Amino acid sequence: MDKLSHSKITRILDIYGKLNNGHLIIKAEEAKRYGVNERSIQRDIDDIRNYLSDIALEHGNVNSVIYDREKKGYRLDHVYTMKLTNSEILAICKIILDSRAFTKSEMKSILNRLVDCCAPQTNHKLVSELIKNEEFHYVEPRHKKPFIDTMWEIGLAIQKHSYIEILYERLKDRKKVTRKLKPVSIMFSEYYFYVTAFLDDEDESRKDFDIINDSFPTVYRIDRIQRLRTLDEKFNIPYSNRFEEGEFRKRVQFMYAGKLQKVKFKYMGPDIDAVLDRLPTAEILDEDKEGYIIEAEVFGKGIAMWIRSQGEYICML
Repeated sequence: MDKLSHSKITRILDIYGKLNNGHLIIKAEEAKRYGVNERSIQRDIDDIRNYLSDIALEHGNVNSVIYDREKKGYRLDHVYTMKLTNSEILAICKIILDSRAFTKSEMKSILNRLVDCCAPQTNHKLVSELIKNEEFHYVEPRHKKPFIDTMWEIGLAIQKHSYIEILYERLKDRKKVTRKLKPVSIMFSEYYFYVTAFLDDEDESRKDFDIINDSFPTVYRIDRIQRLRTLDEKFNIPYSNRFEEGEFRKRVQFMYAGKLQKVKFKYMGPDIDAVLDRLPTAEILDEDKEGYIIEAEVFGKGIAMWIRSQGEYICML
């Protein structure tokens, strides 16, 4: 390595060190310090920018050398961290594994790409080792049916306000029925993904529902959709009547939709936080040494299933 190249490398490393330590780089001062012109310092700064860009993918930290017009110099700007931290990627992988929503092949593909794309390259092996045992023992849902592409097609229909027509296998009697729907959202609950949708106004199957003119959507498990067709026909839901997914989610249990109602009960169990997390609309009306008086606004019959699961901890009022 010739003397000129060595001095350039030393100069770039020195400038990079100053930037990392929060110093402001003023070209005229650096040019005087190293006995070069300002164009040389500018090229050094450009080299540092290129280096930061090259290492961003590997290390996950996106930094940039920017010109501060107010201070009239260059400084290092920590733009954002592109990759997830070890703890973040581990938490997400654990949530996905515990969801048990996907087939084994889908789960393996999702986890591998999640680690490859989102974790810093130096930590790939560590994160993979931490989830390896749980991934090996993963139990896929009984339906064993890939459904991600179907879910994506439904998502596109929602975005475009397109009607969909589905052939659906009902849970209660395994009968296959055809429905023309206005899809409004995709939701996840207890191992399964669902599409919430309004029946077409002229669909004759409305007469089979408990609430014929229900103002809230019906719920369909996506893995039970046997056939899906996106129609050219569009639908429109007035803004004032738009479906609020967050509000619906707070009030539905086990994805059993139905009539909006209020329930009131006394909870005498050990963990009131678990109740309030399960029922986001719940309010504590009273409290004594025996327990809590709770009131909540909920949809449908799913709440009855949850109350029965609590056994002696709950007394209806």
